[in-house]
Amino acid sequence: MAAEIVNPRSDNGAGAEQEAGGQPLDSFDPAFALHRGGKMAVQATVPVRDKEDLSLAYTPGVAKVCSAIAEQPDLVHDYTWKSSVVAVVTDGTAVLGLGDIGPEASLPVMEGKAILFKQFGGVDAVPIALACTDADEIVETVVRLAPSFGGVNLEDISAPRCFEIERKLQERLDIPVFHDDQHGTAVVTLAALRNAVRLSGRTLGELRAVISGAGAAGVAIAKMLVEAGIGDVALADRKGIISAGRTDLTPVKEEVASFTNKAGLTGSLEDALAGTDVFIGVSGGTVAEDAVASMAKGAFVFAMANPNPEVHPEVAHKYAAVVATGRSDFPNQINNVLAFPGIFAGALQVRASRITEGMKLAAAEALASVVGDDLAADYVIPSPFDERVAPAVTAAVAAAARAEGVARR
Repeated sequence: MAAEIVNPRSDNGAGAEQEAGGQPLDSFDPAFALHRGGKMAVQATVPVRDKEDLSLAYTPGVAKVCSAIAEQPDLVHDYTWKSSVVAVVTDGTAVLGLGDIGPEASLPVMEGKAILFKQFGGVDAVPIALACTDADEIVETVVRLAPSFGGVNLEDISAPRCFEIERKLQERLDIPVFHDDQHGTAVVTLAALRNAVRLSGRTLGELRAVISGAGAAGVAIAKMLVEAGIGDVALADRKGIISAGRTDLTPVKEEVASFTNKAGLTGSLEDALAGTDVFIGVSGGTVAEDAVASMAKGAFVFAMANPNPEVHPEVAHKYAAVVATGRSDFPNQINNVLAFPGIFAGALQVRASRITEGMKLAAAEALASVVGDDLAADYVIPSPFDERVAPAVTAAVAAAARAEGVARR
């Protein structure tokens, strides 16, 4: 079914940006028509039909609630939307495959993220695009905004600043702070890999993986795979395999080198792929076919760059037992929307103070379990439209938060 356009273009197209020839953009591309006026709006949950309603929803009735919250601050969770709303925060420096396009240009993506929160997790979300890129300025701004929100989803902030911003916000706030480009990708990748392993009859501990890309997603995936018990994992950046012997590493990559690449691999990504069991691509580069052919028999190829996977599925299928991409037009799409709505829904449900590694691992396990007995090489991860996904992830995250002592109800 086509999306209903709530704010359609007026008949004369007044005010619309014009293409060459004087025709509005909306006439040429349905994406512009759908986006006109934005993709979301605020909707009241209570009626304001008469003066009695007004006096309850606003003054004087609201004063009673304000006074009660002033005396007992925790009541804010019960008598406002705080516990069910997330701030989707960006500075526009790493937007999708578009890069540093600035805060205004990032808003269509942030609106999209917000409606995915609502559609797939029942969580209200507010897009906030900041006109600053300094890490400390972003942290201070979000800290000042935090009283209005139950959680913060950091989005499309470039590495390595994203690591510092997330860490500092987690230290200063008592609500969940989650950088989806890192952890959402990692959760879905682990879920798909768990099912690929189950299909092959092996265990994670038997596998050696190579990740192309040492940015936000690559680092987070490596950390999560190590937490989950993978045999070994190595990351490659533009200069080759990250190893303890390299002298050009950033602090983040030095940390990565301390817990990855136990085999001591050096050289190029292609060198590292020889005999490896898993390729995970989050780089946007291209991997030569002969390098893919050198992987171990029954390998897994997760080439997740968009719109062009590092290894085209047609090539990957020649050599790999399981192939996944980031695209919706191929089987096994690694899509963050499988993770972040349910993760936040679970965390907000129990008023978690933060999102722990255990909660993320529980989310991955729950997501993998949705596939169940339908497991197949072209079905190691469920569809975002599978109605079982969000409830499974929500319940698992809430239970893990209680088990780890970060739940407050």
